[in-house]
Amino acid sequence: MGETKPFNISKRAVKLAYERVKANKGTYGVDEQSIEDFKKNLKNNLYKIWNRMSLGSYFPKPVKAVAIPKKNGGTRILGIPTVEDRIAQMVAKLYFEPSVESMFYEDSYGYRLNKSTIQAIEKTRTRCWRKDWVLEFDIKGLFDNMRHDYLMKMVKRHTKEDWVILYIQR
Repeated sequence: MGETKPFNISKRAVKLAYERVKANKGTYGVDEQSIEDFKKNLKNNLYKIWNRMSLGSYFPKPVKAVAIPKKNGGTRILGIPTVEDRIAQMVAKLYFEPSVESMFYEDSYGYRLNKSTIQAIEKTRTRCWRKDWVLEFDIKGLFDNMRHDYLMKMVKRHTKEDWVILYIQR
């Protein structure tokens, strides 16, 4: 008999999320567990993530703060989640992304499915032959300063999955 959980999350989605995280490589978070260490007890580790997410009891660990040097001097802080948190984030992304992907502009490249920095640069090079000018902008501290209540309102408009909303909030 199958287990009954408050949230219906596919074990297959957790496995796919792991495969995507593994392919992205990346370093370890505050727990210092690498992908290789995680893989040593893969079945049990994936089950724990699935079980806690399905129960609604998954809470991410703190992120590891790493200072990255900027080209123009100074540093910016990059938060590195643990491997298990990256997998849990990817599970939520796999469920949520298809409902919002079509809303993005074709020229939006950041964190997009099948879009890359290389493609953005190629597009920029092509356009540089048409115009004598380039417009560059960066929104300083965007994620630090955005209204999270508005963001969550938008998330709720695009999913009815309570667990997706819960884990995006967390």
